[in-house]
Amino acid sequence: MSQEHTDPLSSSDDLSRFSISEPENALPRVGLDDVPEMLRAACARAGWTQLMPVQSLALPYLLAGRDIMVQSRTGSGKTGCYLLPMLPHLDPEVRAPQALVLVPTRELAVQVEHEAATLFADAGLRTVAVYGGVGYGKQMEALREGAQVLVGTPGRVLDHLLRHTLDLEALRVLVFDEADRMLSIGFYPDMKEVQRYLPRRRIHTCLFSATYPPHVLKLAGEFMSSPDMLSLSQKEVHVAEVQHLFCRVKPMEKDRVLVRLLETENPASAIIFCNTKANVHYVADVLKGFGYNADELSADLSQNKREAVLDEIRQGRLQYLVATDVAARGIDIPQLSHVFLYEPPEDHESYIHRAGRTGRAGAAGTVISLVDVMQLMELERIAGHFRIALRELPAPSEEDVAAAAGQRLVAILEARFRGLNGLEKVRAARYVPLARTLAGVSADGAAADGENLLLLAMLLDACHQQSLHETRFPDDGGDGQTRKERGRAGRGRRRRESARREEAGGTPSDGGPDAAQPVAAEGTERTGSGKRRRRRSRRSSGGNAARETVGTDE
Repeated sequence: MSQEHTDPLSSSDDLSRFSISEPENALPRVGLDDVPEMLRAACARAGWTQLMPVQSLALPYLLAGRDIMVQSRTGSGKTGCYLLPMLPHLDPEVRAPQALVLVPTRELAVQVEHEAATLFADAGLRTVAVYGGVGYGKQMEALREGAQVLVGTPGRVLDHLLRHTLDLEALRVLVFDEADRMLSIGFYPDMKEVQRYLPRRRIHTCLFSATYPPHVLKLAGEFMSSPDMLSLSQKEVHVAEVQHLFCRVKPMEKDRVLVRLLETENPASAIIFCNTKANVHYVADVLKGFGYNADELSADLSQNKREAVLDEIRQGRLQYLVATDVAARGIDIPQLSHVFLYEPPEDHESYIHRAGRTGRAGAAGTVISLVDVMQLMELERIAGHFRIALRELPAPSEEDVAAAAGQRLVAILEARFRGLNGLEKVRAARYVPLARTLAGVSADGAAADGENLLLLAMLLDACHQQSLHETRFPDDGGDGQTRKERGRAGRGRRRRESARREEAGGTPSDGGPDAAQPVAAEGTERTGSGKRRRRRSRRSSGGNAARETVGTDE
């Protein structure tokens, strides 16, 4: 297993190319010789001869047990950064999960498990990865054998908690890897549900992400207590936290590539800039035709209509806004994570104006320009003028789009299934034979034909289209769901709480963090006289009892 130490600019001895933001009460940076012996031994097993910059900066905070949000680009050594400090904090004699790493995809779960197996090889610590799309048998067996480190997607972790095959009472460390992707994909409700099973005490919590859009920073406060922020970004002018990307596109393919980018990037919200009103109308119509929650902002709209559109996107009810420079000048959308340039601006200053719509108040953001050969030359001139570091982003393929959309859809469907009651599951089971026929082989052994597969694909697309119009930000309810979804989820939680209480012999609390604070959750029970009386069960609003915050796939 390698860590990109061959690049001299990646070493901890040369941090000059980074723009580094540290907490006010910053801790001294460390080198490999400064860390405990067990960490040096783990690095030696992995073949690491020195620490990466993010490791040199973050390890002191993690070893000290301080809650921290770390921002560093993908491939910079973040995985080793949060795994190494677990060594002195975890007890190999305790055969139960003491560290939980939540990740957005099964591929990342497997990758982290592999790296942990190398680093923890001689430390007596076992790691297990749990994720959707595979059976439960092997995962349950690994959990029974007593793994100290659990890596998993939120949905599958929650499934094991509901099945009572996982207990987090011994948990000491909680890690969110690629936090921006997890929250944008829509795992937030699952993570809040997992949070309810955490011990009623302080858990050392840290977040790692390449970017921290505003909505991620907002939600982080629900899982952490007064966290520190440590940021490493490439030095560039104007907004150091904004990454500037470009995608080579033929002029006639821009609309299709834009749609693919929206699927693979899955922005929390975005502005798509065009140079003309005609292109604004065209692009908005294309996005609406694909089912996206989009609208346009141009000089043709009345002031009242323009204010209404802006209010929609500020409140998270509108995801994509298509606009010209004139229409969008001066608008401030705090939750904006992405800016797309359907075509480069006609002057240098307009690029800075467009890029400045994201990365507001020090938050991270992404600017993606769609350019043909001639437009790329102009974009490079703009970048040279302002000393902006441009990076090429390959145009996503249809396979990339299918994988990204499918990943989100599986998470959505699994979450909905968990919210069904017994009768609803029985009702759904009636269609299993039909689903089997549509997806694979019918009862007479005939293979599914193309039309059957298209019928199934049509149903999945309908579910995907519905998800496109769900709010991307938690409202005052704080869970990112619609009012109808919150009601359904609340009923599901109450059913699960009732089942757990019955198993525990009527104990009113499930042992999670929910007993920390009372929240109204109505239920009914029979008294000795046979009459019904109302009672209110105790739930927390999340988090560990030591904290004052509201709280911490497939």
